[in-house]
Amino acid sequence: MTPPTDRRSANAVKKLSKGMASSSRSRPASWSEAQAEAHLRSLELFGMRFGLDRMRRMMTVLGSPQRRFPSIHVVGTNGKTSTTRMVAAILQRHGLSTAIYTSPHLISYRERLQIGERDCGADAFAGAIARAAWAAERVNRTLSGDDHVTQFELLTAAALWEIAEQGVQVAAIEAGLGGRYDATAVIESRVTALTNVGLEHTRWLGPTLRDIAEEKLAVVRPGTTLVLGADLAPEALTVAERVAHERRARIVTAPAGWSGAVLGARGEFQQRNFSLARVVAETYLRDAGIEPRKAAVRDAAGATEVRGRLQVVRRDPLTVLDGAHNPDAVRALVASLPDVVGQRPLAVVLGVLEDKDAVGMLAPLLAVAERAWFTAPPSERALSPAALQSLARQLGFERVACEPRPERALADAQSWAGGHGAAVLATGSVYLVGDLLGGLVGGGAAQESRDPRRRAAS
Repeated sequence: MTPPTDRRSANAVKKLSKGMASSSRSRPASWSEAQAEAHLRSLELFGMRFGLDRMRRMMTVLGSPQRRFPSIHVVGTNGKTSTTRMVAAILQRHGLSTAIYTSPHLISYRERLQIGERDCGADAFAGAIARAAWAAERVNRTLSGDDHVTQFELLTAAALWEIAEQGVQVAAIEAGLGGRYDATAVIESRVTALTNVGLEHTRWLGPTLRDIAEEKLAVVRPGTTLVLGADLAPEALTVAERVAHERRARIVTAPAGWSGAVLGARGEFQQRNFSLARVVAETYLRDAGIEPRKAAVRDAAGATEVRGRLQVVRRDPLTVLDGAHNPDAVRALVASLPDVVGQRPLAVVLGVLEDKDAVGMLAPLLAVAERAWFTAPPSERALSPAALQSLARQLGFERVACEPRPERALADAQSWAGGHGAAVLATGSVYLVGDLLGGLVGGGAAQESRDPRRRAAS
């Protein structure tokens, strides 16, 4: 017997399908990039809402763009964006036209969608958002109460539509939150990659590693391949093995590191990400009847850079930005720092969102810091600098300053570092790193920024 909610959803989809012929006679408005970004910001008030019903209806209105290209799905706690970019880089160097969709962005929403390793162009981005907004308007009419297509759903729908329009041969798609009810779960991927599983978003994904693994691995399709990152937590590995068995999916495990060539992306953790990306890409290639080439893999390794991860934005004093925003990511960052800053004393600029494990992030950072400046990422969910200072004092660290303005905090830390032969690390939040990158325009501070465009939206 079909549950009432499923019947309502099915009836709504039928209604949308019947209306597509008449709807297609109307056309989305022609928007500029600024108008597209303004519309996306207007959707922030709807927040995050679980469920795939809205997204499935969006796909129906848009003509099921997710079925017009093969895809690879990247899920996990840390390293998803880096792995996604690396997978696409390897495939691109094997002659395949590629696209990637990642989140969140650092400076501009357009960073989330890349075609052929280039950020989506302004006109194409605006057109895709306008098309998705047109679809969302029709979907919203079929929803009950205050239900509404969310910002992430609209962004994802726009990306999938544009990827289909570009006619790429394969897309690497990063999951947002979790997997089971994430908007990206509407794709049907031939290969799924699990980077790792850590405690994150426990309010929505569950309190244990097992719970979180269940949510992330819900996207694995029957008869496909699941590629696991090295040294997966035992609880997550147990779930992966069971899910693969139930769905007759093949499991492949990546080795712990990559030693085949110098990586363009810095850090030991990026070696692990590239090792996973290599196995994912080679699995996809072989399934497609293409023999992987070592030279192409090495070229991808050297060419792939990941903005906002151990990114050097200034040499004097040495200033590094990294978007690590949970304890596991911070520990990986601290382990790789000596490769970038050497033995210099370290000034830390830290901003954290209130729903993160601030203590778990502070402890490893303060263990290697000489001084710390606490600031606030540009988000309503930012933890106050004073709260961070209180936590630091509980950990026995007193050499701190509070400056709520990120650019001012960075400047103060750089001023101190310049007089003490020290390096500066700004970390704790992707929003913080994006805000700082957006401000590094002109002058010496911007000389090594990978993307010097001013931040258009947080």
